[in-house]
Amino acid sequence: MNTITEARNVVLVHGGFVDGSGWRGVYDLLTADGYRVSVVQNPTLSLEGDAAATKLVLDAQDGPTVLVGHSYGGAVISEAGSHDNVSALVYIAAFAPDKDESVNTLIADPPPGAPVPPILPPVEGFLFLDREKFAASFAADLPADEARFLADAQVPWGLDALGGTVTEPAWRSRPSYYLVATDDRMIPPPAQRAMAERAGATVTETGGSHAVYVSKPGEVAELIKRAAAGSSA
Repeated sequence: MNTITEARNVVLVHGGFVDGSGWRGVYDLLTADGYRVSVVQNPTLSLEGDAAATKLVLDAQDGPTVLVGHSYGGAVISEAGSHDNVSALVYIAAFAPDKDESVNTLIADPPPGAPVPPILPPVEGFLFLDREKFAASFAADLPADEARFLADAQVPWGLDALGGTVTEPAWRSRPSYYLVATDDRMIPPPAQRAMAERAGATVTETGGSHAVYVSKPGEVAELIKRAAAGSSA
């Protein structure tokens, strides 16, 4: 095994229904600590397109890089994370598909009693969350006005993003870290734990909604720093 070189670069990948601006709190904490942080504005039209957008940002990094994904962003980093610059993967309440899996296949058979995300029927190939139910499902621990803004600023999530399959999951070749949000009503915490275990990830848990990357930026940043240092402690 090669000697671990601490990564000073971090690339953040957002999930469905939102854009990269939700990473601002994490960005501010990491840059204050001297990390070079880039935020991918993946279009969420297709998994292939989002992986390509992420690889463009990875190409611009000048050394070892921690690649971080929230929610659907976990599928993106699983697909794009075999890039030579990636030293570690961090999943934040995220999907971690295996080969030939998609977000669609991972959510196809929810456990009994699990909350069902309020995804509206597709319109012209795009999905939205019910605005009235957005806060309770996605952002229950954010201030009401902030959750309302996220609901009203939703980015259309393309069916090709939801259905795109991972070709060779990067977590098979990169050390992985996973933050489980124990109050998540979008991806059930037991499903998060199962994906993290399958990926052999170093797991941390915290009370938080699906928007934990917004509500608890300090805990998210700390896990990213652990990944950057190559620490499993």
